[in-house]
Amino acid sequence: LYADPKIDGLALSLRYEQGKLVRALTRGDGVKGDDVTTSARAIASIPLVLAPGAPKILEVRGEVYLPLSQFERINREREAAGEDLFMNPRNAAAGTLKQLDPAIVASRGLRFAAHGKGEVVGLSARSHSELVALVRALGVPVSPLGTLCTGIDETLAAIARFATARESLDYATDGMVVRLESFAQQEALGLTSKSPRWAIAYKYPAERKRTRLLRVEHQVGKTGKVTPRAVMEPVTLAGTVVQHATLHNYGRILQAPLNPDDASSGVTDIRLGDMVFVEKAGEIIPYVAGVDIAQRPPTAQPIQPPTTCPACNAALVIDPPEGQTDPTLETSRRCHNPQCPAQLREKLVWFAGRKQMDIDGLGEKTVDQILATLGTANEIPLRGFADIFRLHQHRAALASLDRMGEKKIDNLLAGIEASKQRGLAKVLAGLGMRHVGDSTAKALAKQFGTLQCLLAASEEQLRPKSLSKERALALGFAEDPASRPDTGLGQETAPAVHAALHAPATLALFDELRELGVLLDAPEGTRPAARTPDAPLPAGPFAGKTIVITGTLARYEREDLATRLEGLGAKVSGSVSSKTHLLIAGEKAGSKLSKAQELGIEVWDEARLLRELGESA
Repeated sequence: LYADPKIDGLALSLRYEQGKLVRALTRGDGVKGDDVTTSARAIASIPLVLAPGAPKILEVRGEVYLPLSQFERINREREAAGEDLFMNPRNAAAGTLKQLDPAIVASRGLRFAAHGKGEVVGLSARSHSELVALVRALGVPVSPLGTLCTGIDETLAAIARFATARESLDYATDGMVVRLESFAQQEALGLTSKSPRWAIAYKYPAERKRTRLLRVEHQVGKTGKVTPRAVMEPVTLAGTVVQHATLHNYGRILQAPLNPDDASSGVTDIRLGDMVFVEKAGEIIPYVAGVDIAQRPPTAQPIQPPTTCPACNAALVIDPPEGQTDPTLETSRRCHNPQCPAQLREKLVWFAGRKQMDIDGLGEKTVDQILATLGTANEIPLRGFADIFRLHQHRAALASLDRMGEKKIDNLLAGIEASKQRGLAKVLAGLGMRHVGDSTAKALAKQFGTLQCLLAASEEQLRPKSLSKERALALGFAEDPASRPDTGLGQETAPAVHAALHAPATLALFDELRELGVLLDAPEGTRPAARTPDAPLPAGPFAGKTIVITGTLARYEREDLATRLEGLGAKVSGSVSSKTHLLIAGEKAGSKLSKAQELGIEVWDEARLLRELGESA
């Protein structure tokens, strides 16, 4: 096993060809990252040319991070200049990589540390420790604190040692990554759709502080859910000053643990004036973890949940219904008013966000500025998603907003225009529908390909995994649930999503977006084979098959090929098993090919693959 510090930075992939840096990409949304090659070249610790002996192709993956000392220096300089301070080193690193001026990037003092590999051609390394040594010899920085361990006891000891050592480091860490040392064993275990099976992250317990609860604000989210937010006496937690923290929901307020480390210690309600324990979930999001009941003042007052929406005064609906008679069972209360101004604001910010439509320039401040004009003589109409794509008609009014110069307007309108081509998955994710997050939106777009086919699908077709064998066969799905496409929806959530997609307001919005030039299909290359609305299931040699890709292909990168095959109805897996239908083997195929041959699984070479795809070799 190999244990390595988990640096709290920004994931970056560096690609070297013939020893020269040719590309640097961020992780992005997990499918497509940002090209930050210009910024990466300005980071002193990233070599532009590798030492002699570099392989033909070397893709190293690691973290870009901002040392704590540099973070403090930059914030001192920004404060002196009257600029907004960075919230934490990770955000500062992410913002720096987006800079277009290499001189600014160089001045910030970012660092890079490699922790893994992507594509490699011509580098002999049979284990992670060998890779680390070879990469270090080529001039790429790696963590000097990585430890090769024999067995679980040595690994636990390394984790315990680092728990103390991390406090004196000049960069933020939140745990250790433990992985199998042998690449052969890593390949044998393979990957899930989200993570490798051969590595796990150990997270250290979150830092906890006590502070006093002063009051509670009631915030309305994009789905109408009202969330209680604690306002507390400021306290420094995990490197930042915290004054606000989530209280989750009103049911949880009545069930706060007296000792967050001991669930059997009893529970009580959280009251105004209490001394509360505050932590950061994932060392990022502050939340109230419990109550120090011994410090409760006599004047402490119970928290009163709102009965009407704080933004529009509409009656709130408690979920589940049992929560009306037993408040401890309550999980949420929602405003169902579609005209609620608070929901509009949150929905617009969400729609324009990076993981949704990624509209550069349309952040919270800009949305707030535009919404403030509603009902005034200088109104900029922004009452729904479609209005975003009409903002170019109001350039003069935009120019009247505070700090909205011509260049900023140009960038905003260019960002809006670019977002039109994001595709169906991003649009679905951006709508903020209940039960449709990023993963489900991608799965629906992958399965149906076009909005037309998605809207033509029945509620049953939205949830193939939960169908009975008989019903699945009648609808054209595989008998085995494991071989059916996974849309992320089940028996309870599919009806709600189907109803939301076919609501009159949603259908009208789709028509508006289409007329405004917004792409409502999956982008070319990721779309399933052409289908009619009454037959939204893919057909062809890949449809319904579980496929594994191994070795190096001349025509395709593995991720690109996986996306193409999934668009044609296949499920791409990282490991070979008895449920695998097909193995695509490129050059230097290893243990996966041997296992497929042992199991009698069909194997295609690249020439056969290209023929089936209708491409010339």
